[in-house]
Amino acid sequence: MVDKQGKKNPLTKADKKQNHRLSSSRVMIENVIRAVKIFRIVAEKYRKRRKQFGLRFNLIAAVFNLNINIK
Repeated sequence: MVDKQGKKNPLTKADKKQNHRLSSSRVMIENVIRAVKIFRIVAEKYRKRRKQFGLRFNLIAAVFNLNINIK
């Protein structure tokens, strides 16, 4: 079985550029998810008051965004 993009049909430069853009955005998103999991608010079951979940999540997002802007 031959892939559609095997040796017979190599990727065009536009396809390679699109793949690079896609992978770059994917890496950024995965880093954000990793950072949120470090605070353990998404990685585990949230056991505190439900009303405070949004506030805590927004505070964590603000800290992460502040950290990105400083670097």
